[in-house]
Amino acid sequence: MRERDGQARLDAAEIGAELGERATLVQFSSAFCQPCRATRRVLAEVAGMVDGVAHVEIDAEERLALVRRLGVQRTPTVLVLDAHGAVLRRAVGQPRKVDVIAALGAVVRD
Repeated sequence: MRERDGQARLDAAEIGAELGERATLVQFSSAFCQPCRATRRVLAEVAGMVDGVAHVEIDAEERLALVRRLGVQRTPTVLVLDAHGAVLRRAVGQPRKVDVIAALGAVVRD
């Protein structure tokens, strides 16, 4: 994780997948987290609706060093990254689809 101007940045190697061309939805989950399953469905659906947006799910238990660096304390935690990997939004708990769309709208404005 890099930081620039106080803003955390992640790259493809750190999240284990390519960043989206316009934005990336990064979801931290755990195996027995019921809201994580619903969050996965919402984020995958939204990513499928918006060109250039990727959804990446990370098992929090397997990536403890990254979880600690980012201050993830609960699952699900969702980070919205811009095209360059800057963390622009963060949400804890199961997000509503409309809120994910609004957060993405603020990131991918063209």
